[in-house]
Amino acid sequence: YIELPQNIFIEAHEVAKYPDEEVLIVTTGSQGETMSALYRMATDEHRHIKIKPSDMVIISAKAIPGNEGSVSTVLNFLLKAGARVAYQDFSEIHVSGHAAQEEQKLMLRLIKPKFFLPVHGEYNHIAKHKQTAIACGVLEKNIYLMEDGDQIEVNPNYMKKVRSVKNGKTFIDNQINRQIENDVVLDRQALASDGIVIISAKISKERKILETKISSYGLVADKEDKGFEKEMNETLEFMVKNFKAEGFNAKNLENEVHTLFKRHIFKKVKKYPTIVPMIYVV
Repeated sequence: YIELPQNIFIEAHEVAKYPDEEVLIVTTGSQGETMSALYRMATDEHRHIKIKPSDMVIISAKAIPGNEGSVSTVLNFLLKAGARVAYQDFSEIHVSGHAAQEEQKLMLRLIKPKFFLPVHGEYNHIAKHKQTAIACGVLEKNIYLMEDGDQIEVNPNYMKKVRSVKNGKTFIDNQINRQIENDVVLDRQALASDGIVIISAKISKERKILETKISSYGLVADKEDKGFEKEMNETLEFMVKNFKAEGFNAKNLENEVHTLFKRHIFKKVKKYPTIVPMIYVV
């Protein structure tokens, strides 16, 4: 659409040779992608381009839902570097990559489909597209709204869902180039958000606590460790003293420790840490 002579283009490393007012840089990064050229310029990590207070940065796109935080981060970096930034200041700089509703209606009326399968966007977007199709004469019974993983069979007589296939995120350990199982990922997320408490205790059959070691990580500050350990020891002593005579064995004690500590710790710090009890009855 835009024909430009080849001699106006220069390489990135040549930018410094020209006056600023003669240089226009068209670059990636309008959605705040951390590996994009704009992000690297904004964080002063680009090999050839450095943002200066005399620069004007025009972000000619709107943030895709979910990307607002990333876009805001780039804006902050650009402003800290002193640049002037135009973002959603005037509509003329943004051309959507998506059809507007009237354009969708035009396509539906030209094609007159018997079946309609909207696929782009989140569920609320395809639900809206379904209403547009109904307004253009497509029968509601011939419209199907898909979700991730749905497998659809289409032929001249019908359109139906056949089955759902497994989908979602797959995590890869870069060190060994192997997939990390979902339960491992969930464990890591739990440890990151709520911490871990490890209880090791040796208890006599006469209900005397012979030896204990209680450690916590990611739950309380180091300076509070001793107080936390003392409190947990008191909780353990109370539990052992009041445990019913029948079933006084390591497995039952571990289950009770897990339940009691979970309740007690939540009251104290409003967290559900991973609790690992190791009880020995001797």
